[in-house]
Amino acid sequence: MTVGNNAVLIERRYRRMKIVIVGSSGRLGSALMREYKEKFGVVGFSHAQLDLAKPEQLRDKLSSLDFDVLINAAAFTNVDLCEKERDQAFRINAEAPRLLAEICRDKKAKLIHFSTDYVFDGEKREPYVETDPARPISVYGESKRAGEENVLAVPIGKQTASPTVIRVSWVFGPDRPSFIDAMIKRARDEERIDAVADKFSTPTYTSDIARMLTQFFDVDVPGGILHFANSGECSWQGYAQHALDCCRAFGVPLKATTVGSSKLADMQKWIARRPVYSVLSTAKYAKLTGAIPRSWRDAVADYIERSYSKK
Repeated sequence: MTVGNNAVLIERRYRRMKIVIVGSSGRLGSALMREYKEKFGVVGFSHAQLDLAKPEQLRDKLSSLDFDVLINAAAFTNVDLCEKERDQAFRINAEAPRLLAEICRDKKAKLIHFSTDYVFDGEKREPYVETDPARPISVYGESKRAGEENVLAVPIGKQTASPTVIRVSWVFGPDRPSFIDAMIKRARDEERIDAVADKFSTPTYTSDIARMLTQFFDVDVPGGILHFANSGECSWQGYAQHALDCCRAFGVPLKATTVGSSKLADMQKWIARRPVYSVLSTAKYAKLTGAIPRSWRDAVADYIERSYSKK
């Protein structure tokens, strides 16, 4: 089946579809819950309700449920802490996804698993495509890459949907503070702020992820790895500067209006290495769906207008 401009048709066709969202209180999971709660039968599990580090808990709580799609939006995402807690990172980011894939296989349900641009080493200087070799340079990246491999390696039957692994980057949204919110907060409180100018990727809005994802619920849609991000690329400095420019345009009061430049090498408190360039190509997504994600600038402006202009 070819996905395309059929998200509305899929929603109508599967209005009674039962969806489980793991990580429902996180930045992405909360957006998915909000987007789908009126459209599908949704059950969400927060970290407090379902600990991915405890396989027996996963089996007990999920095996007894009846569902058509399971979305794993949970992960151990503290990049520096992963360096100190390697075993925990692999339990949550690598071993748990394999178990989720096995549970979905047994239920003939679709698994959608979220991964990250940090599976790449950042040595490339053009957007990464899905077939580029993954060479993570941090424990976080290693554990997430292992999770991808584990999910895709689980044998499936003829009537079972192939898992879909969706890599995203620099995720932001209204439910949990992210880089953009930290920079706006600093700009409200401080006269001078700066951000790293030599690290590049693409911001990705949780609302855009939630809206596009329904196209991949259908069991006939081929699985595998897929990149999704808003269009374009930027540095953290450029990202922050655009956010402040949007705040000014929407009348959000700030003390700082210009973002100064710092270097990745200046981040002495960071433990883990970060990829310098991890822009994700969405050419495959565009080919599959016939749609191009809106620009990161437009997505950020939309977010700031909705989240800050009336506060």
